[in-house]
Amino acid sequence: MLFELFKSGGDLLTIVVTIFSYLVIILIAFPIHESSHALMAKLLGDNTAAEQGRITLNPLKHLDPLGTIGMLVFGVGWAKPVPVQPYRARKVPMRAAMALTAAAGPVSNVIVSLIVLIIEKIIIVTANPLDMTMLYIIMALEMIISINLFLGAFNLLPIPPFDGSRIFLSFLPDKLYFGIMKYEEIIKLVILALMFSGKLSLPFTWLANLIYSGLDFITSFIC
Repeated sequence: MLFELFKSGGDLLTIVVTIFSYLVIILIAFPIHESSHALMAKLLGDNTAAEQGRITLNPLKHLDPLGTIGMLVFGVGWAKPVPVQPYRARKVPMRAAMALTAAAGPVSNVIVSLIVLIIEKIIIVTANPLDMTMLYIIMALEMIISINLFLGAFNLLPIPPFDGSRIFLSFLPDKLYFGIMKYEEIIKLVILALMFSGKLSLPFTWLANLIYSGLDFITSFIC
């Protein structure tokens, strides 16, 4: 987190690398995540997000002011949610459309992390010896992967308003589903409070590390 980094008096280069990594997440990973939701919805027949221009990598279409500040200051943030109306989907049942559209975001985080990890490993193999510049580039790439996977894991939280809730709740009876959704805003405030207090970091860091181990194994043919 930048807040902790400044507080602890981190060196200038580490701060610059951290800021760069966060900006990559905000300007690239966030748009990819939200565009993935919008694209999946469109593929399933729901054009709501597409009609609002959300199938784009333009960060201005996706950024949420509070979520951007949270990302820069606390290391955890979010983009503006993509509007989805799964009942408009015609290619699969409504609940399946909701689950698939929700899953597209976290899946995009994993794919982006895989691509960045491949780039990092290629640099390690080809840049010999590794000078300080390359070491800081690798440090930035590692940070991008870690934050990206953490956000992907965090979004799998099976309670509103996170993507995982759309997946999990799609399997619940209607009465229970709508009963939970009535309290979405209250749940969101509680989760945000826990998130900024750091209480939720441990389980999601564990899940992110588990996914990283899988990606590291997949790319082990490089190094």
